[in-house]
Amino acid sequence: MRLRTLLFLALCGMLTASRSYTQMPFYTDDPAVTENRVLHFEFFNEYDGLQSSQFPNLNQNTANFKFNYGLPHNLEADIDFPYLNIDRSKGNQSSAGGGDTNLGLKWEFLQSVKGKHRPALATSFYIELPTGNAQQQLGSGLADYWLNTVVQEPINDTTRVTGNFGFLFASNTSTGVVGISSKRGHVYTAGLSLTHDFTPRLTLGVEAYGGLADSSGLGRDQLQFLGGGFYQLRDGLSVTFAALGGKYEASPHIGGQLGFAVDFPAFTHKRAMGSR
Repeated sequence: MRLRTLLFLALCGMLTASRSYTQMPFYTDDPAVTENRVLHFEFFNEYDGLQSSQFPNLNQNTANFKFNYGLPHNLEADIDFPYLNIDRSKGNQSSAGGGDTNLGLKWEFLQSVKGKHRPALATSFYIELPTGNAQQQLGSGLADYWLNTVVQEPINDTTRVTGNFGFLFASNTSTGVVGISSKRGHVYTAGLSLTHDFTPRLTLGVEAYGGLADSSGLGRDQLQFLGGGFYQLRDGLSVTFAALGGKYEASPHIGGQLGFAVDFPAFTHKRAMGSR
């Protein structure tokens, strides 16, 4: 019931949307940040068929809610949280509920210049709080600390290559039962995407994304591939879509994703004379 209420409120928010951009459905983050004093909201629902090594876990559905708020000096504050449903084989109880909550700060410290091959650069730092039930595999039960760097090189006005490199100081990348799960050591993550604007409204791309634990004892490597894009319905509202698949236990065997992204008007409107 809570999930339906959140979805309803999110959809109602589209009616007051302003300009919108998104890096969804790609896991490789782009360097752009939300404009100052603008609230950006993203939602996606991803359904994954799990690797056979995850048995008795069979499938996982992730409904993810993310809020970004633009700050001065090309900074952005982030918060996101998933609602998970994990299906298991007959005789094993399934799980459903909220997952771990992410808090982040992102800084775009170098912007690309149109007509020049100068990359855009950004960095972000995330703390994941263990708000999900670890016994039900909805959360890790541990706090995560993750530093990520972003570089984007424009090939031309419509095509871009984006790369990420991340380092987890502690804990893991897991969301539910998808992702690298560890209790010690460090995890390195990397992503590479190629996107192209086929029209002013339609962008399509491909991506490879993965992670590697620095200790063989962790035993959870991740490599997945994604193809998808987004379509701008109007100024301020985009829909996103993707198909994905991967190998190793930490990646979904096959999956699909649908979502949307919306910007709310900047909170800078002056009050009318005499209003309170």
